[in-house]
Amino acid sequence: MRQMESELDQQAKKTVLRQFTYGLYAVSAAHDGDRGIFTANWLSQVSFEPPLVALSVEKDSSTLPLIRASGLFAICPLKDDQKGLAGDLGRPRVRAGDKFAVYNLATHESPSGVPVLDDALGYVTCKVLNEVDAGDSVVLIGEVIEADVFAADDSLTMRAAGFRHAG
Repeated sequence: MRQMESELDQQAKKTVLRQFTYGLYAVSAAHDGDRGIFTANWLSQVSFEPPLVALSVEKDSSTLPLIRASGLFAICPLKDDQKGLAGDLGRPRVRAGDKFAVYNLATHESPSGVPVLDDALGYVTCKVLNEVDAGDSVVLIGEVIEADVFAADDSLTMRAAGFRHAG
């Protein structure tokens, strides 16, 4: 068995983590008259039955308290031509303000009351089942409870958008 190195090769770590493939999604939530939306890329389906997703949310996200309070969030896969929107929604609320108003987002409420983007590929609404601490983020496990399809276009990926995370 190979011995673990005592020091992590930072450049190798960054290079390999940047090779992971990620989609770009708008994630939204609402509670008690407030709503929030952000760009997510660390997201994956983790179960077929029941349909479960894992979503990583930064602990300082202004939308996280809304998700916790309501127990719900929506995931809207972005279209391959929505790089600008992905960048806009990635700005923190403290700098961008109410992103729904600032970016004039056309939305409607899902049957459970979560705002979803009209100009996305569709959406799933998830009910939070669990939360796990994950460094500077939390990983939410959500069960898909609603879904709708709006378009059959290709979805936006980190690579296609030219976005890179630190790795």
